[in-house]
Amino acid sequence: MIQRSNGSGRRILTYPAVHPCEVISPQTLLASLITLTCNICSFKSKVIASNARNAREIIRQIGVVRVFLEAVRDESSGLPTSAVLSLSELHLAFQKVQFLLEDLARDDARVWMLMKSGHVASQFRILSRAMGTALDVLPLASVDASVEVKEHVELVARQARKTGYEVDPDDIRVVEAVRSVLAGLEKGVAPDKGDLKWVLEFLGIRKWSRCEKQVKFLDSEIGFENLSQEKREVGLLCSLKGLLCYCRCVLFDVVDGEPGRRSETKCSGAGVAVDCLNSEDFRCPISLEIMADPVTIATGQSYDRSSIEKWFRAGNPICPKTGEKLKNTEVVPNLALKRLIQQHCCENGVAFADSGHRNHDSGRTRLAVAGSLAAEGAMKMVAEFLNGWLEVGTVEEQNKAAYEIRLLSKSSIFNRSCLFEAGVVPHLLKLLCSADSGIQENAIASLLNLSKYTKSKAVIVENRGLDLIVGVVKKGLRLEARQHAAGTLFYLSSVEEYRRLIGENADAIPALMELIKDGTDRAKKNALVAIFGLINHPENHRRVIVAGVVPLLVNVLTSFDSEALVTDALAILSTLAEKPDGSVAISRCKALDTIVGILNSSIPRAGKEFCVSLLLALCVNGSGDVVALLAKSPSLMGPLYSQLNEGTSRASKKASALIRVLHEFHERRSSGSISPVPQERFVHVR
Repeated sequence: MIQRSNGSGRRILTYPAVHPCEVISPQTLLASLITLTCNICSFKSKVIASNARNAREIIRQIGVVRVFLEAVRDESSGLPTSAVLSLSELHLAFQKVQFLLEDLARDDARVWMLMKSGHVASQFRILSRAMGTALDVLPLASVDASVEVKEHVELVARQARKTGYEVDPDDIRVVEAVRSVLAGLEKGVAPDKGDLKWVLEFLGIRKWSRCEKQVKFLDSEIGFENLSQEKREVGLLCSLKGLLCYCRCVLFDVVDGEPGRRSETKCSGAGVAVDCLNSEDFRCPISLEIMADPVTIATGQSYDRSSIEKWFRAGNPICPKTGEKLKNTEVVPNLALKRLIQQHCCENGVAFADSGHRNHDSGRTRLAVAGSLAAEGAMKMVAEFLNGWLEVGTVEEQNKAAYEIRLLSKSSIFNRSCLFEAGVVPHLLKLLCSADSGIQENAIASLLNLSKYTKSKAVIVENRGLDLIVGVVKKGLRLEARQHAAGTLFYLSSVEEYRRLIGENADAIPALMELIKDGTDRAKKNALVAIFGLINHPENHRRVIVAGVVPLLVNVLTSFDSEALVTDALAILSTLAEKPDGSVAISRCKALDTIVGILNSSIPRAGKEFCVSLLLALCVNGSGDVVALLAKSPSLMGPLYSQLNEGTSRASKKASALIRVLHEFHERRSSGSISPVPQERFVHVR
């Protein structure tokens, strides 16, 4: 009956309280109220950094009411039915008080709750008035309790109506100090360290990890605000996040944790959610593009708003995915999915298109803004500060600087641009030769993130970065460092000239192959996508075949450890098969049954498309035996025909071409004339 909250099921400063049922018995309502008051009184022992005096006062008042409720419960006569309305209103107010206290006691929201202290004080005032009104109409004369207890309740009712619940003067002074610092950052004025330490001390933020918690919370709130129509708080949230990032980098010399592993092993809940989801889930089943404004229809399926509304306007009252007839065509915004898509796009350097403004050039990373002038000023100062540590700092300072750059460059395109302009790339490259495994890992992870920024690529290559990065792939001190280095090669390979240079390094392809053999799933994936990026250069196409990549990829298909790895391996094989030497190498591995089996499996749609593409290329560019072997496969035609209806337009065309190849083979065999497959008829299919 009581609304429970663990901090993750609702947004901060929201109060999803519910009225008790109208037919609830007085005894049940009384028991629930006592539980609520116990929960509220437990906040006396918790740290509340701002609005502490107001919190103590309302907890004291509710504590008095708790004594009254327990006294009534212990009396045999209990409560009269006429008290239910009053207690129901009290129950509603207490739920909201509990939510408010939960927010004030959150470790990660202290800065935001401080800045909202005026609003919070107002909420205390409103809830106190509601409590006083509910107690006023309580029929105390009909309640069997001692006179002293009743007098205390009447006193609380008067106090609840009159208590001012003003903002604490100390809170006001600290808020003014924060706003003064933000104003200075907007003008490019560096904050006074003493002022910042005083603010953080007031809030109980005495460690790097506590400061980082504030940053993560503010980042999540920015994500929520960007989903709203008004976006009223985005500017302040971005400013505070910039300020806290500055404090985290400048004020704390020690990271209380293990630098180099924290961001990978202790990511936020949202980050874990994105890792666990397949990116195909972010595509609209109608348009097949990343959804800009996902909405859910009556069947529970999600589509991009513009696509499903166009579908409905065309007179289709059914769910496109399930074929189920709809009782109504109403759509509900899927805000949770939209936020996951935004995070996915941010982490992968893809521009997120707002509703009605889809960017078809999703591969082109555009320069994002900081969100506010204060955030911009703070980030530029942080970048210069960290660059100074990289250049002339101690080993410990260089390690921390590399770790901070790793965090900052992961979260924002704007941050990458500031760090690049500050000149961190050459210094990070030098750290790749460090004998300290943590420094090397933090440096290569930072370069991985920075390599997503176009201008960084050229600086990496101009400073001998390719050889250094390949060296880490081959002999990195930690497997994680080798994994990040492989990912860096993938981003660098987006430039044609750099693809050639990487391929000319004799160690590059063998090192990536070793990572596919011995690495974790994440390391294998990074190595696979790096090879995929390299084979677009003709010489690298030949090099990977000579190096023996094909049998290694077929082994990935056979082991089927991960759908994502299988899909990546299929993507490489289908590309290699587009040339005769690639098809021959694949045919020698006798992998047709495996590929057909994958096509019949529940692998995501992209994997099925690569399967069809691969089989078609083998028929066109491989030996004549391939068509004969496929023609004997009884399980092949079903999934091919499914691709005609369920696949993308490209997959449908390739499936159609492959079906024609197989049909013509059967016709020729029936007529007794078997001839090679005419390549020119099918090689153009893309």
